[in-house]
Amino acid sequence: MKRVQAYRFALRLKPAQEVRLRQVTGSCRYVYNRALALERERFESGLPHLSYFDLSRELTEWRADPACQWLAEYPRAAQVAALKDLTHAYDNFFAKRADRPRFKKRGQHDAFRVSGARKVAVDPGNGRVRLEGVGWLRYRNSRLVEGVAKNVTVSQRAGRWYVSIQTEREVPEPVHPHSGSAVGIDLGVVRFATLSDGTHIAPLAPARREADALAKAQRSLARKQRGSKNRAKAKHRVARIHARIADRRSDYLHKLSHEISNSHALVIVEDLRVSAMTRSGRGTLEEPGTNVAAKSRLNRAILDQGWGEFRRQLEYKCAWAGGALIAVPAPNTSRTCPDCGHVSAENRPSQAVFMCQICGFAAHADHVGALNVLRAGQARSACEVSRERIRPAAGSGKETRTLVCA
Repeated sequence: MKRVQAYRFALRLKPAQEVRLRQVTGSCRYVYNRALALERERFESGLPHLSYFDLSRELTEWRADPACQWLAEYPRAAQVAALKDLTHAYDNFFAKRADRPRFKKRGQHDAFRVSGARKVAVDPGNGRVRLEGVGWLRYRNSRLVEGVAKNVTVSQRAGRWYVSIQTEREVPEPVHPHSGSAVGIDLGVVRFATLSDGTHIAPLAPARREADALAKAQRSLARKQRGSKNRAKAKHRVARIHARIADRRSDYLHKLSHEISNSHALVIVEDLRVSAMTRSGRGTLEEPGTNVAAKSRLNRAILDQGWGEFRRQLEYKCAWAGGALIAVPAPNTSRTCPDCGHVSAENRPSQAVFMCQICGFAAHADHVGALNVLRAGQARSACEVSRERIRPAAGSGKETRTLVCA
């Protein structure tokens, strides 16, 4: 099967190379903002939306214009990719999947992408990558890049530059070493994950651990005068703390998802709607919310866990290992007795305690939830998905398939 994989490394740049990357990023931002301004102007005038090919022709005229001759000094491939991003943003907007595209600002999500076999080259042995119009860039070679490089993205975050190399390669159809193993996972705040086999995993909570340092840095930032160099330094310190939090969370989730996907052929999780669960509880002026402070703390704790990212990683890693990931409805998983099947809110008198009001079965509530998740997933994989269209896992390269119950 075809395996699509991305490798991300920190770049080791010389001062001149960093200046060049900033210039290329600025040219792509200019092209994106100018194309967006043109689209908005046409919309206000009642003219139709421009396609990607129309915008490409506009880019050719901009690069030939003496007033914007500086654009021709930077790679066209990166500027064309910026137009593709704008077109994709408008497609999501028209499909009501995202808000209206907005102008980009310097220092926010600075990045550019170059694709094409003739425009990018990767030298894994020496830990370097070549981009058209930029040249060879060295990166911290922490792992071997496998496959054919399709596109390369250079980005900046918290003052550091990174390169992401997306590759494709053909691999044999994977066969999971533990084909008969299945596990249900119940996610929570006190316990990050409780498995149906009784084991539980403590949460990392990186944002909570860095809360004091972040608050101190933010107070220092608030006291700095706008536009001053000291404010820029204080802003950089805040960004570095946020980056450290994100890196620790990502590392934790990658290690955990790798271990679970390689230990179990069938992984079953709850289909949690995190965006709805973390919605603000403030309410409106007419109908103000209750327990707003407690709801805010709960929302921060949920977002600090990274449930959505954990499920995304499990999805493609299970496919790479030859397993499968199934998501089952979350309601009542921790209120249903796994022994007699009785469903009641009274079965869970507290966060950690489960006590069935009918048969008297007692256990930890998270473990009960994991058992019910496991049973629901096994039932779904056996018969409940008969002739249902199943979306393939990200990065697996498999086509959508129809599962038929035997």
